[in-house]
Amino acid sequence: MSVIESIASTTGLTGKDRYTISEVAALTGLTAHTLRWYERIGLLPQVDRSHTGQRRFTEHDLGWLTFVGKLRLTGMPVADMVRYAELVRQGDHTRDARRELLEATRRDVLARITELQDTLAVLDIKISHYGTASGGTPS
Repeated sequence: MSVIESIASTTGLTGKDRYTISEVAALTGLTAHTLRWYERIGLLPQVDRSHTGQRRFTEHDLGWLTFVGKLRLTGMPVADMVRYAELVRQGDHTRDARRELLEATRRDVLARITELQDTLAVLDIKISHYGTASGGTPS
């Protein structure tokens, strides 16, 4: 099972073959404008169209959007996300480049986690101080 399929299996999709842009917006929390922009900049692969020209997203597309959402949460710049998407479209021979990009992002996330843990420790000290200063017991 691919990463995209694994992510898609956790989204609670209904098993429909195709989704409209408004359905995808409701499922993902993204706006239709954002979905069109993702497609325009190459972050989202070309989406199939109905005979009337309406976008028809697949569960694979939804899985990809879930993964992109996770990348956004890491703080990965959009340009790097687009680069990653381009590498995916180029095929298996880009696996090493994709892994390197994800490893660099992972290092950034770990550094941010460390910063947040340090910040949390300072907050805990301050909260404890205020608890003691106002006659309470230290936590």
